[in-house]
Amino acid sequence: MKSLLSLFLSLLFLSNSFAQDKPAYALYNAKGKTVSYRDMMKAMAAADVVLFGELHDNPIVHWLQAEATRDLISGSGSRKVVLGAEMFEADVQATFNRFLAGDTSLTEKDMKKLCRAWPNYQTDYSPLVELAMQHKLPFIATNIPRKYAGTVYRGGFEALDTLPAAIKAQIAPLPVPYDSTLPGYKNIFMAVGGHGTPNLPKAQAIKDATMGWFITQNLPQGGLFIHYNGTYHSDNHEGIMWYLNQYKPGLKVVTISSQMQDNTAPLSSENKSKGDYIIIVPERMTRTY
Repeated sequence: MKSLLSLFLSLLFLSNSFAQDKPAYALYNAKGKTVSYRDMMKAMAAADVVLFGELHDNPIVHWLQAEATRDLISGSGSRKVVLGAEMFEADVQATFNRFLAGDTSLTEKDMKKLCRAWPNYQTDYSPLVELAMQHKLPFIATNIPRKYAGTVYRGGFEALDTLPAAIKAQIAPLPVPYDSTLPGYKNIFMAVGGHGTPNLPKAQAIKDATMGWFITQNLPQGGLFIHYNGTYHSDNHEGIMWYLNQYKPGLKVVTISSQMQDNTAPLSSENKSKGDYIIIVPERMTRTY
């Protein structure tokens, strides 16, 4: 009898465990309400700019990026679509354009080396580049060359003043507007226990500013610019979003925030309002690197 009771309890436990679904992701709006992929896509399709905040090593987010981009392109009709990404820096644009145009003298291997492609390019970003090539879309390298973000870290914004004009053309116009009270920048400073210098968040800001600047400079008239960036660069409508409002106020921008939770439901209070739409993936999700 005791063994039968133990078996029954074991089966009951297993039944309760297996009754729970294991979704790979969940979608929410800023208020924490569950929404459908269709809901998110309708909002993105009506925007001037989409800031797709990603988790760099998350395969589900990268898959959704590619799927959303594919669907936005196919549903755009005559509306022009331009892609852009943090993962490519402004000084490689000419080389990147050659590859996008199908220059046979530039192999993908050469492009990855010359454009300093990220280690996870092949799995996570090549699908986006292939979409741009397939549909003959511009793909803008929006980020500041990394060495000049380092220049700001070491010497502040003023350290950029003496750079040659050709280098300054790869950076947001100087002087760069900056609000040190924005929570995102304050949190960067606090993340190092207050032991960093005020230049640490400025190094983040010069990236945000440059990405925002190149988005506005390449925004198609009446079209859509889809930008891929680490989620922190646009979470809470700060970062790139703040600079878009400086450079071209009045744009209709949709922000996507990607976050991890132990469970995909419900949306935690700390993740509410991080974006217009929030993608939640399980904490235990496989990483791409």
